[in-house]
Order: sequence, then C-alpha cells, then structure tokens
Amino acid sequence: MSLDKVIVALDFSKSKEALKLVDELDELISFYKVGLELFLSEGRNILKALKKRNKKIFLDLKFHDIPNTVHRAVKASLNFGIDMLTLHTTGGFEMMKRAIEIVEEAKIKEASQLKLLGVTILTSLDNESLTELYGFSIDTSSIVKNLAILSKKAGLDGVIASAKEIKNIKNHCGKDFLVVTPGIRVEKLVKDDQKRTVSPQEAFLLGADYIVIGRAVTLSKNPAEVILNLFK
Repeated sequence: MSLDKVIVALDFSKSKEALKLVDELDELISFYKVGLELFLSEGRNILKALKKRNKKIFLDLKFHDIPNTVHRAVKASLNFGIDMLTLHTTGGFEMMKRAIEIVEEAKIKEASQLKLLGVTILTSLDNESLTELYGFSIDTSSIVKNLAILSKKAGLDGVIASAKEIKNIKNHCGKDFLVVTPGIRVEKLVKDDQKRTVSPQEAFLLGADYIVIGRAVTLSKNPAEVILNLFK
C-alpha cells in the first residue's frame, strides 16, 4: 500500500480552495482528480496549475454520447496533458472503441501516457437503485463484470469500479487491467450518498490499483493527518 496509488479528489468549485489543499499535502500526494464541478468552474487553468506543481491529473468527466462526439471530446482532452480520463461504459462498445482509437494514435505520435478508463456502475447505486432504474431485478456485480469485459474488448486501459467487484473484474480481464476504486471512506459521513464503500486498506487488499478519496480529506481540518493515517 503506497501513497503513490492514492488519488485525492479536488471536490471544490474554485481553484483557490483546491490548490490550497494541494499545497498543504505538498509531497504526500502526487495524483489529483478534477471532476465536473471544478473543471466547469476553472477550466484548463486548474489543470495548468496542477501540472506546474508536477502533479498527475485524473480528469473525471465521464463522457457519454454518440461515438463521434466522444471521439472528438477525447481528442480535445489530449491537449491538457492529463494522465487519466473517464467515459461511461454504458455508452457502448462502438463509443469506447472510437475513444481509444484517438488515444492510441496519440501514444504513437506524441508518446502520450494517457490511460482511458471506463466507468461501470456508480458507487452511489446498488441493486435496489438499479432495479428502480431498469424496472426489473438486476445484479450489480454481473453488470459490472459484463461492462468491464466489454471495456477490455474495446481496448480501454481499465475501469472505475467498487472494490467489491475487483476480484471478479481481474479474474475476467487480467491482472494488468486497471481498476480505480472510488467510494473510499475513512469514517462514516453524515448524508453520504455512496452506498458501496470500503476503507483504503480493504480496497488495496481486494486488488485495487488506485483508490480515489475525497470528502474524508477535503472536509478535514487536518488533511495531511488524514493522509498519513490512511493505512493505520
């Protein structure tokens, strides 16, 4: 278990707050997630500020559209110098295939190291939520497995999935197929919308390649202390 495998989610709307946390954590954390809220508020400037600090960037925009639109969106994202990018696997095989084509092309031309990851089932959803959504009883683990296999077939580098699905994913897609795990909790938060959660230790023991931790750090009065105690 290493802090190099910990991605801190910058769950802020303004770069001033986000960069304050980055500077507080200084050498502890090298990888940060920029999601929709921060990216829509600050755009490319927050990415530039992180790169200036020699940080790795996980741009979590979860693209989900027709294949050609996602292809163009991924192509535009390559200009940001990011390290990870997400799209929804439920967009289908053709959408994922078109997205990975432009990433592979960039890797050949520009030595890009971008990892394209597929979001399987959001960790805010469980079996009851999916049954409500689709109108019939449905098993989360089976859907995640199928979506991961489809992602692997399309050529993606890995998926975003709950730690509870990691073993099944690795069994079907191989140990080198990345699994990045959100829904990491240090302690129970009030009004928490995550349903399939685990601790940092549990996630890595289950085989996570990276974990994403947000509110436990961003809401803390001493974020560095939280990071230093993650594996204790």
